[in-house]
Amino acid sequence: MKILQLCHKVPYPPKDGGCIAINNLTQGLINQGCEVKVLALNTKKHFIDIDKLPIEYRSKTNIEAVFIDTEIKITSAIANLFSNKSYNIERFYSKVFADKLIEVLKSEIFDIVQLESLYVSMYVDIIRKYSKAKIIFRAHNIEHKIWEDNAQLAANPIKKAYINLLAKRLKKYELNCLNTFDSIITITKEDEMFFKNIGFPKTILTIPFGIDLKNNRENNLLATDFYSVFHIGAMDWQPNIDGINWFLNAVWKMVLVKHSQLKLYLAGRNMSNELKQRKISNVIVVGEVESATEFIQSKGLMIVPLLSGGGMRVKIIEGMALGKTIISTKIGAEGIDYENNKNILIADTADEFVEAISKCLNDKSFAESIGNDARLLVETKYDNQNICKKLFDFYQTIIKE
Repeated sequence: MKILQLCHKVPYPPKDGGCIAINNLTQGLINQGCEVKVLALNTKKHFIDIDKLPIEYRSKTNIEAVFIDTEIKITSAIANLFSNKSYNIERFYSKVFADKLIEVLKSEIFDIVQLESLYVSMYVDIIRKYSKAKIIFRAHNIEHKIWEDNAQLAANPIKKAYINLLAKRLKKYELNCLNTFDSIITITKEDEMFFKNIGFPKTILTIPFGIDLKNNRENNLLATDFYSVFHIGAMDWQPNIDGINWFLNAVWKMVLVKHSQLKLYLAGRNMSNELKQRKISNVIVVGEVESATEFIQSKGLMIVPLLSGGGMRVKIIEGMALGKTIISTKIGAEGIDYENNKNILIADTADEFVEAISKCLNDKSFAESIGNDARLLVETKYDNQNICKKLFDFYQTIIKE
């Protein structure tokens, strides 16, 4: 089976949640015997020099990438106001990338073209013209919902109005383009139900994020620094930015009243200068780390204070696989088949976060039991090999239709 994987950013190295989710599926399908080619947009924000990637990865995926300027420009943003198009989507169209896609489709025959995210969906017409492959949309989340939530969090009324406009246009585009796909692959059951409820007539299959457990066999229940709290995630993703700002403003001072020596470590790529320069007691801004696994293993309690967002949080599954005690909002834990107070702790208010953190710090055995059960959950339901086998079987069925 030959699969063309179209990506809105280069998925290697897999350092953020989106890249990890894409790459794990790439590797899993290759392990199932598929021939996978990765064709990606290469943006300034996530620019990767393809020639410097590991030879083994380049050989397995035959990856190609086309540079595209997706930077927000004032003139084009203003001009877009007088159209009815989604500026979020328009920024990801490139004639150069379209030509490369045509070249690839003319030179190779694919059984499946898998679209990783909504931002490469405007190339569907080209795929239809130059290929007979089944077009599968892999929905990492419901994009317009994230923007609707962002609008609600905006304090400035002008900014709120503009984000609402972006969300409205993105929603219209997102709903209108669905019928151009042969099938939709969602990461969560919640997103599957959304697409079913709006009347998508074809097959929808939920394939959650999976993790390679062979690389995570060692379960570090006792962290190097148990008496610590940490967050790790891409800090150029607005839901992470909003969540951490809320936690720092509404939660952290209350935590320090009860635990004055506790430290909070913030890790992730593209940490803003504003956050780096904030002087907050017992907060250490680490920034991008060389190894997410080693960082997670070295710290105590993991927090995921998301107030918006969709899909499934890759970092939660990674933390669970390493036996970490995780405290998350319901939104943050969405899509994960968790049980509150068994394999994760759910906190949606400042008081609930303070209570959960205190409970863990005051009862280490309780915290360790949460981490233990989290690890068992991942072993049972999120093994990447089993998940990719399910997708492979589905693809074998759909290409015969």
